[in-house]
Amino acid sequence: MGNIYSRNGIFYVDLRVQGRRIRKKAGKVKKLAELMLNDLEIKAERNQLGFLDRKDISIKDLLEEFRRYSQANHRLASQARYRAVVNNFLRFVQEETQINRLSQINGDTIEKYRMYRRSGDGSGVKAYTINFEVRALRTIFYFAIRSNFMETNPVKGFKFLKTDDSKKRRFLSDQECVRLLRYASKDDYPIFATLLNTGMRRAELVHLEWSDVDLRKRIIKIQKKPNWLPKSGEREIPINDALYEILKRLPSRGDFVFTNEKGQQADPDLIRLKLIETSKRAQIENLTELHALRHTFASQLIERGVDLPTVQKLMGHTNIQTTMIYTHQTTDHLQNAISKLNFRLSDKHAFAETVTHPR
Repeated sequence: MGNIYSRNGIFYVDLRVQGRRIRKKAGKVKKLAELMLNDLEIKAERNQLGFLDRKDISIKDLLEEFRRYSQANHRLASQARYRAVVNNFLRFVQEETQINRLSQINGDTIEKYRMYRRSGDGSGVKAYTINFEVRALRTIFYFAIRSNFMETNPVKGFKFLKTDDSKKRRFLSDQECVRLLRYASKDDYPIFATLLNTGMRRAELVHLEWSDVDLRKRIIKIQKKPNWLPKSGEREIPINDALYEILKRLPSRGDFVFTNEKGQQADPDLIRLKLIETSKRAQIENLTELHALRHTFASQLIERGVDLPTVQKLMGHTNIQTTMIYTHQTTDHLQNAISKLNFRLSDKHAFAETVTHPR
């Protein structure tokens, strides 16, 4: 279980017990080091080292502890993301029957989990998703360290997968925007139009209340609520003419701007399903996420010459580097714009005899 080594004439005892490494200085006499090691091994076998009962909890118990922590400290969207990772890791642990205690998790375990998610469970999830899940596990294990359940993080120093298969952002062309709105139902049209004209995140949309909308000043305020905080802080979004006409005619069914038929807060997952249905009717390919409308808002502003700091402010980006990703999506637009220029001489003049100018 353990071993003895010497350094500069001093003997040390080194052993690992249920994931915790114990190193003790024994002195200059090897026999005393052997006795110390023997004593520690006996105490470990009898569970008498004092830290084992408290530290080595089951993986299931740790994840339940973290779930409660997340519920108290994270936004709803973050809670949902961590909950998905917890469920995936629990399913992995249940299949790996030899792994059930926190002390049994190491770098090899994380590598097995990556392989499991990549192909072993049949899901074939992509590299960027696996990297996100591993980062989430790293956060969970740091929580375990702070809670005194473990000493080292098994994800620390872990190399992440290359993300050549990263999800590409979906942008709608002007024609696709028109078709989307044209084929939207009476209830869905105001929602899609609001997303296209404001670039709001879906959580911002469903938490938008009439008290956040000032039609007189033509301003939408993205601001915190008792049970919800905006991802990147509070901001204001101007209401353009198109959105003003939509909001002015939108019936009020309660506190929330967008509700279901019962006047309850709109469900973002249901809105996403309606977006997919509408895109199929409108024959718009590869439109499956509400976030695509937010991407479209930013890219359309940049294509129309709006400066990056202004787009950053409207989008609520904390870093302008995030905003700059949209500048790479306008290549076709720029090519089309340049093609409209035609500064050249006619063929007749271009091939005429060269004129010699005096020096």
